[in-house]
Amino acid sequence: MQTTTKAPALSKNKCATGLKVALRILEKWNASVKQACAILRVSPSTVARAKSAEGTEWSINLDSDVMQRISIVLNIHSALRLVFDNPENVYGFPNMKNHNEFFNGRSPLEIMAQGDFISLYETYRRIDSIRGAQW
Repeated sequence: MQTTTKAPALSKNKCATGLKVALRILEKWNASVKQACAILRVSPSTVARAKSAEGTEWSINLDSDVMQRISIVLNIHSALRLVFDNPENVYGFPNMKNHNEFFNGRSPLEIMAQGDFISLYETYRRIDSIRGAQW
């Protein structure tokens, strides 16, 4: 008989911390609340609760889809920090119109805010490729 182990669930505190960090990054990218909600697949009330809980102990249960979306936002931020030296580009690039084939004149933020997971992931792949990552 084969036994499988399930990945441990993240604590409510770790979920809350991840959400708060992702929302701070999105805010620095000048994402609207509507865009942040679409990117992370959370409700406006969840965003409001997370923002009002800044600096305080707060917890929330988030499903694996939301946690994967948070992870991608954090990874995009990390890639931008590796590519650019100045904060203007680290935080401004997601809102800049991009004319390569994938973005087709739209900003990375516009693509991510479509809300589907593939758009978010493919945006990450394109940004990560700027730093020379191999796929």
